[in-house]
Amino acid sequence: MCRALRSLTGPHRGTTTAGYSMFIGISALTLDGKGRMTVPARHRDVLMVQAQGRLTLTKSPEGCLMLFAEADWLEFRGRVAALPMSAQGWKRIYLGHATETEMDGTGRVLISPELRLAAGLERDIDLIGMGSHFEIWDRATHRAREAAVIEAGMPDAVRDIVV
Repeated sequence: MCRALRSLTGPHRGTTTAGYSMFIGISALTLDGKGRMTVPARHRDVLMVQAQGRLTLTKSPEGCLMLFAEADWLEFRGRVAALPMSAQGWKRIYLGHATETEMDGTGRVLISPELRLAAGLERDIDLIGMGSHFEIWDRATHRAREAAVIEAGMPDAVRDIVV
C-alpha cells in the first residue's frame, strides 16, 4: 500500500473493530464476460451483514482497485476529502474514480469498464484482503509486484515484527 494511503486507512484493526471483521487472505478469481467477479462466500456473508452488500470500488495508484464495504468507504472518503488543496490530485484519484455498486443475489460485483481498464483487469484476478478493504489485482501484475517486493528484501520495520 502506498504511503499516502497508509496514513488514510489508520492503524491495524486486529480481527474486529466495533464489530467489523478484518478482511484477510487472497482469492484467485475470474471475471465473467460482463466484468463481474464473484465474492468468495467467506467474505460475502460478512459484507452482507456489515453493508447489506453495498460496496464502493475505486482506483489505487498502486495499479489495482480498492473495494470497500459502505462504512469503511465512508470513513476513507471523509479522510480523503479532508486532505489539503496540495493533495487535490490524490482526491481526484480516490474520489473521482469511485463507483458505488452492490453485490447481486449470487455475490457478484460488477466492475465498470473504466475501472477494469485503469487496473488492467481482463480475466484472471486476485482479490486480496487488506484489513479494512480489499485490493483487486490483475493476477499477472500482482505476481510480478509481489516478486519485486520479495526481491527488494525485507525492510527492518517489517523484519522487527515478523522475524
